[in-house]
Amino acid sequence: MNTSPAALLVATMDTKGREAQFVAECLSHQGITVRILDGGIRGKSPVPVAISREAVAAAAGMSIEAVRAIGHEGDALQVMCTGAMAQAQKLFQEGEIQGIIGLGGSMGTTLGTAVMRCFPVGIPKVMISTMASRDTRAFVGTKDILMLHAVCDLIGLNRISRKILRNGALALAGMLKNGTAMEDPEPSPLIFLSTLGTTEACAQQVRSALEDDGYEVVIFHTVGSGGRAMEEILDHEKVAAMIDLSLHEIVDHMFGGDYDAGPERGLAAVRKGIPTVLVPGNIDFLVTGPLEAARLRFPNRPYHVHNAAITVCRTSRDEMLLIADRLADICQQAEGPLELLVPMGGFSAFDSEAGPLHDPIAPQLFATRLIDRLAQNTLIQQFPRHINAPEFAGFILQRLKCMTGIPRTDGR
Repeated sequence: MNTSPAALLVATMDTKGREAQFVAECLSHQGITVRILDGGIRGKSPVPVAISREAVAAAAGMSIEAVRAIGHEGDALQVMCTGAMAQAQKLFQEGEIQGIIGLGGSMGTTLGTAVMRCFPVGIPKVMISTMASRDTRAFVGTKDILMLHAVCDLIGLNRISRKILRNGALALAGMLKNGTAMEDPEPSPLIFLSTLGTTEACAQQVRSALEDDGYEVVIFHTVGSGGRAMEEILDHEKVAAMIDLSLHEIVDHMFGGDYDAGPERGLAAVRKGIPTVLVPGNIDFLVTGPLEAARLRFPNRPYHVHNAAITVCRTSRDEMLLIADRLADICQQAEGPLELLVPMGGFSAFDSEAGPLHDPIAPQLFATRLIDRLAQNTLIQQFPRHINAPEFAGFILQRLKCMTGIPRTDGR
């Protein structure tokens, strides 16, 4: 195992060999050991590498000759991504690398970020890319990848590319050399909390009370990637409790909204047995684009224009019943303590007496359907106030304490 920091450099060395060698030299000057992984398919690497393209292909169950014979560059790249991820994980598990850097255009960025996304949050990841000025969601996903725009094309070394490549290398070196010194040696018990701006008043009251009591609260913004990231991190962190206050990513998945976190949203914590408080926050709306597009996708509904790019549409009463069915299914898969708390006065800032999407009948329809679907009606607790009322935040803390002893002190 290395005693000095070590980085994995991921590149297609047949096309980016000189540039990768320059990044490796910059890292070496900072005292960072560099291991190069060659994900190229044709040509040759101009310098020796730690992990050859032959080894990468073999890790994906193919020979490099077979990869070359695929005949479709996208399919061939996917094979190399699979092998590169396997090789990188092996090095990480053996303690041979502590961070990752990549460089390239669309293909190299696809390769490098695929490797980065298979590592936990907190492992330093830097991608120097010609794609970094575009929409990077497909590359970044739910991970903490630092995307550095290459500005010019990464073909050859020049006065511009050297500056960018050097800065990327120095960024990774700084993270590798200084990251562990900043860590808290005795972290506080951890609680995950989901929210969106329309349930922020409730979230901040809950967070403040928990932090006052000595807990560390991590808040996830439920815009699709936020919910996925929250549930992925459960695999790597010891979480004392989950307060899932904003469930509209489930709604957007069911009915085609933009904040879709996938079909498994809501299941990670309950399946793992983590004590969970579910609150159907923000299930009163779907998120979509500009108003005209919203009217085409979701006609004949109440709308609220949040800004020029985002319109929210009221969920129908029939959809509320289907949402209740889905949450009942989630509750039935719980392996640990769980309660579902229903704020009967409304589910978001939009669903209030002063809000643009209020439906005073929907909460009772929703709660009745849940009770009908669940044999264990004790899982459901109704509260006669709005989700952002201070009393409802207190109710969340009270139920959490009954389930788990969190918060530790009374009266919070």
